[in-house]
Amino acid sequence: MMPADVRAMDEAAARRIRSAGFTGVSVVLPDPLAATRGELTRVREVLAAAGVRVAQANPRYEALVNPDEARRKEGVRVLRQACRCARWLEAGNVYVRPGSLNPRGHWLPYPANTSPETIDRLIRSLREVVPAAEDEGVVLAIEGHVTSPLEAPERVRAVIQAVGSPALRFNVDPVNFVGTLADAYSSTDFLNRMFDALGEYTVCAHVKDLAVEERLVLHIAECVPGDGLLDMETFLRRFDAACPDGYALIEHLPDDKIPRAKQAVDAAAARAGLTWRE
Repeated sequence: MMPADVRAMDEAAARRIRSAGFTGVSVVLPDPLAATRGELTRVREVLAAAGVRVAQANPRYEALVNPDEARRKEGVRVLRQACRCARWLEAGNVYVRPGSLNPRGHWLPYPANTSPETIDRLIRSLREVVPAAEDEGVVLAIEGHVTSPLEAPERVRAVIQAVGSPALRFNVDPVNFVGTLADAYSSTDFLNRMFDALGEYTVCAHVKDLAVEERLVLHIAECVPGDGLLDMETFLRRFDAACPDGYALIEHLPDDKIPRAKQAVDAAAARAGLTWRE
């Protein structure tokens, strides 16, 4: 529901977001190095006037695990600047993707994504970023995915602990970690394992659902919340217990499907005995 170019944010767009029942948004930063304090402050103020906060700053940057040292350092430099942008936006956190060795995309699989060398490179990059987050007073929210270097909750926990900064925390997106039928069909057990490992580090949530497609060999797809297999009640209940003041952001849907998704998430929250904070 955000404009493709955040600089186009105006009062009408902010009111549409708030009238749809949302109090927080993710702001994409396509080029943190080019962003200015004035334009991001204006975006923050326009949203705030409508009762909407910047829940998450989502910057674009080079993969933190890129084996090309110059490009890895550029990713670190841009992400450090994104911390400053997040302060200007007064964002709840800065979204961090670990990246991939696959040159075609940050969330695409590659054989060596979980190699010791790749994990060490990720930890080194994060250690170079966290001083900027600490200086700016912002929190980094790293996310994992079954295709990424952070392929399991336990791996995410180990990396967060290895970096050792209170500025590095976790963006919970359970659908990203589901890569087996066992986890897809037993999502309650998986959710409890994930929150047991990472609940203490959780600062934000991405909300979507998953479906197992009936075609060979194995295809697990994202779908509209409420249409799939994820135990949404357990997800929201565990998220609330771990991070009661955190935002839950619906993602990856066209605008016309967002109302139905929100209705499903609201209904799951009600069944779980939860009420959204205004």
